[in-house]
Amino acid sequence: MNPKFVELNAPSALDYNRKSMPNVQKHSESRGISVAVGDALARNHSYACRSLSIALVSVLGLAFAVAPLRGREHKKKEDPSLGFSMEIKFPESEVLDAVEAVVDDGIIQGSKEYNKDKYIEHAAPAPSSALFPQWKDSGTVFYKLRTRVLAPANFKNTADEGTIAVRYVVQSRDPGKTIVRIDAVFVEDDRRTIHPSDGSVESAEYQDIQDHIDAIELQKTQAREGEKQRQEELARRELERKSEKDEAASLAAAQTSAQALERHVHDLQRQAERVIKAPGAQLKAAPFQSASSLKSLETGAEVVIVIATAYWYGVETADGQHGWIRREQLEPLP
Repeated sequence: MNPKFVELNAPSALDYNRKSMPNVQKHSESRGISVAVGDALARNHSYACRSLSIALVSVLGLAFAVAPLRGREHKKKEDPSLGFSMEIKFPESEVLDAVEAVVDDGIIQGSKEYNKDKYIEHAAPAPSSALFPQWKDSGTVFYKLRTRVLAPANFKNTADEGTIAVRYVVQSRDPGKTIVRIDAVFVEDDRRTIHPSDGSVESAEYQDIQDHIDAIELQKTQAREGEKQRQEELARRELERKSEKDEAASLAAAQTSAQALERHVHDLQRQAERVIKAPGAQLKAAPFQSASSLKSLETGAEVVIVIATAYWYGVETADGQHGWIRREQLEPLP
């Protein structure tokens, strides 16, 4: 009630009492009571009206003050976590592998039960959770739960035992982009009050997912580098084999050429070499029958033809001596 309204009404009550004074005064005079009694009654009535008005204002003010508080308390209990959402520039298959690894790791990051803990352990994956409304949008949904947690950190106004639930939603944006949504809440076992995370759990769990994705990318990079090195090694070995093959072919060709040359030399030698027929021959100093003899050559001795004439061969003996022998005294090598 407006206090101004009370001030305006209070004089009206006083005026009413004053207007009634003649009757009261007459009645008082008949009984021998002073006129002052009427004034006292008027003042008491006005004071009662003022007190009543102030009390009504206080009650209404308290009602208006309590109502918003009760409304806010209800909202705090029912308002779910706003959660976390991030677009990742990786294909959905890789993000699903990373999220599944995080869901199965048994750890809830970003919260703890006691000061000495780094995180909450003994969490387990779950196919669904009644602590979240049913997910009706597209995407793959995962859940991780930890029961009987005592007043976990980074959940708003927690002081009791209950369950932490984390929900992960993976949605494909396009072939190279994926959206990850994470929500975390703590629900008390007794009062079933919902306490949303302050964002620490979602951020820490996302960082864990990002670390797994980075590890997958590192493995892929290492695999690509390993495959590249393997291909380079195969190419190097193939080049070495080809070089060895070419060298072997060149060596074989050289050997063949040498053998051909050797055969050619041998053929030339056979054409140039002769042996002395029986019973031997005289090595002449000149291609004349009357020329002096330089030495006697036994049957089968080999000589090399140096010069050929119609009737004589100029030859070289095995010991390097030069002379002439008649053609009919020589025959080809056997």
